[in-house]
Amino acid sequence: MKRINILISTFFGNGYISKIPGTFTSLSTLVILYILFEILQFRNLNYILILYSIIFFYSFYAVMDSETEFENKDPRQIVIDEVLGQAMPLILLVYLSSKNLINIPIEIYYLLSFILFRFFDIVKPFPVSYFDKQHKNFFGIIMDDIVAGLYTMLIIYLVSFKF
Repeated sequence: MKRINILISTFFGNGYISKIPGTFTSLSTLVILYILFEILQFRNLNYILILYSIIFFYSFYAVMDSETEFENKDPRQIVIDEVLGQAMPLILLVYLSSKNLINIPIEIYYLLSFILFRFFDIVKPFPVSYFDKQHKNFFGIIMDDIVAGLYTMLIIYLVSFKF
């Protein structure tokens, strides 16, 4: 079971990429979800939210089980948190699109989501920094990216009304 949890926590090995594994994983998530949502037209929001919820809750267990395999308390190899955080604004895009609130090319929203999420994940404004600094465990590993995803969602939501 530990091997499966490591596989999930590292997003099938993305975390082992030597340079910028978080950015690479965020970009991988964006590409996968763009294909799923925009090209394959998988847009059933109920199914998307159920699948996201399962991955979200299971990731706590997977990270908790696998973090001991790495040297530090917030191992760079664990990138499932980037998947969860980056997916949040992309799921919001499915919702905004269903409500006809997408007023510029969808690809711009995807690019903006990627840039904003990486910005918040790297800069770590409060409360992202709180989870990053105060919870040096599986909870903090995941929650700082969730909050970065929430910040990104807020800006994407506001941008959808501005244009």
